[in-house]
Amino acid sequence: MALTQEQLLSALIEVSDPYTGRDYVSSKSIKNLSINPQAISFELELGYPAKSQWSAIEDKLTKVIHRLPEAQDVQLKITFSTQIVAHTAQGGVQLLPQVKNIIGVASGKGGVGKSTTAANLALALQAEGASVGLLDADIYGPSQPMMMGLSGRPESSDGKTMNPLISHGVQVMSIGFLVSPDEAMVWRGPMATQALEQLLRQTNWKSLDYLIIDLPPGTGDIQLTLSQRVPMTGSVIVTTPQDIALIDARKGIRMFEKVGVPILGVLENMAVHICSKCGHAEHIFGEGGGQTMASDLGVDYLGSLPLDINIRLQADKGLPTVVADPTSQVAEIYKDIARRVAAKVSSKTKDFSSKFPTIKISKTT
Repeated sequence: MALTQEQLLSALIEVSDPYTGRDYVSSKSIKNLSINPQAISFELELGYPAKSQWSAIEDKLTKVIHRLPEAQDVQLKITFSTQIVAHTAQGGVQLLPQVKNIIGVASGKGGVGKSTTAANLALALQAEGASVGLLDADIYGPSQPMMMGLSGRPESSDGKTMNPLISHGVQVMSIGFLVSPDEAMVWRGPMATQALEQLLRQTNWKSLDYLIIDLPPGTGDIQLTLSQRVPMTGSVIVTTPQDIALIDARKGIRMFEKVGVPILGVLENMAVHICSKCGHAEHIFGEGGGQTMASDLGVDYLGSLPLDINIRLQADKGLPTVVADPTSQVAEIYKDIARRVAAKVSSKTKDFSSKFPTIKISKTT
């Protein structure tokens, strides 16, 4: 008896996406389905980058299909594709041309590993198959030039816009490329905000799926103004388990909520230290604080990262962990968090502004 499309879809509906929680049938991820007595083929379209997971997903789908008596001897071909689309930002702020989604990486206070996290998340998304940019928005203390192993000044072909520098496949822009490393940025808030807007809007970003913004720490006037003017699809809050860091992280979450920027989740950094000599695990900054805060505030908990000396050493050398040691446990954690963030973005309302023509009204007599 020949396998029917209804039988196949009834079997496939049992398999849910590990990051969205939705099955591939009702989410309309299965495309170009073809069934004949000798072969079954279809395309699985994901809304977020996850190249490293394709094999595992294929194994799950194959097992479900081969449980059907009519499909046990049928050749199966599954192809994967990624369709990343633009999603809406906070109300009244238009998206940037050539940038589909902007993700802010923020912290309520400095010293919690926000910049290191931003760099590794950008590299993780790129490794999973996305086109990614990284904007260093910390005007007073730019870290990304060193972390991404970059130096020199951006080139400009028209004297008005700048081309981003490229590192490990990621497009990068920072005020650090335009000033001396020893120069202190003695600017008041409005000047710093204007400088960031210029870096954001006068950079020739090239067809980005995601632009990761390493936001300045804190919740003051500069941070509030940026969160109102930068078209962010969502934000990631970085904290440590320490109570003092959690207090400030809560303020950061409240700030984004007030300006309508969705919280994509909380990432807990420096959660545990494993002694390199004896293997003893110690929660230096406390235990589970980030997860508890996320639960209390009703936001997603993205995961935790250890206090690992290699993370610091690799970033200082311009080779963040995801590229320095891509198969390490820490790199896998970064990639898992990046997939969670991207999957969360894919569930947001899509932006259709580019689909509509610009309407001009002219006065006639």
